[in-house]
Amino acid sequence: MQMMRKMQRELEKIQGELAEQTIDVASGGGAVTIEITGDQKICAIKIDPDAVDPEDVSMLEDLMVAAVNEAINQSQELASKKLGVLTGGLKIPGLGM
Repeated sequence: MQMMRKMQRELEKIQGELAEQTIDVASGGGAVTIEITGDQKICAIKIDPDAVDPEDVSMLEDLMVAAVNEAINQSQELASKKLGVLTGGLKIPGLGM
């Protein structure tokens, strides 16, 4: 039982660290940048004004999707690395891995 409490405290510590750590991701050569936390909360989205073309909105939409997906992927990788220390590499459902 004591070991479970220790793991719980360690999990809470790691989750707190993930919430504070941010990752910056860009798509389209920097046309769209996303800042996301390690617990997958988007903090900021920036769009280069040159990427805004009223005649080609679909390109901007594609850049947004690519940037958000990459940001989520990198955030999940970060969480997996940090939580892997706690779980010994086991994939445990519900831990965001």
